[in-house]
Amino acid sequence: MAGAVRTGGKGTVRRKKKAVHKTATTDDKRLQSTLKRVAANTIPAIEEVNIFKDDLVIQFLNPKVQASIAANTWVVSGTPQTKSPDNMEHLKRIAEEMQKQVAAAGAIQPKEENDDDVPELVPGETFEEVAQETKA
Repeated sequence: MAGAVRTGGKGTVRRKKKAVHKTATTDDKRLQSTLKRVAANTIPAIEEVNIFKDDLVIQFLNPKVQASIAANTWVVSGTPQTKSPDNMEHLKRIAEEMQKQVAAAGAIQPKEENDDDVPELVPGETFEEVAQETKA
C-alpha cells in the first residue's frame, strides 16, 4: 500500500489520495432503473407537494412525482424547501378557506335545464290522441 501512494523512491513525500466524487447522475440512473423494475408511472401536472414531519413542512414546488400503486411506493423528486412550524398555521388557514369555498360551490347548484328535445304536451292530451287526430 505504501508503494501505491509514493510517487518517487524511498524518503519522498506521499501524494494526496485523490477523492473519488460520486456524481448525482449515477445515483439518479440507479434510482430510475429501480423505479422501472417496480413499474412506477410519472404523474403529470402536480404543482406542489407538502410533506408534514415532526412539526416541519417539507415543500416541493413543481416536483416530479412517480407512483407504483402495486408496490405502495411514491417518489417525489425535486428541490425541497423546509418550512418552520409558523407556516403550519398559515397552511391550515388556507386549507380551511379552500374547504369553505368547496362547500359554498357545492351548495350553489346550477339550475338543471330540462332540454330533452321532447315537446311538452297540453295537459290532458297524450301522444296517441294527437297521432289519431293528425291521421283523421
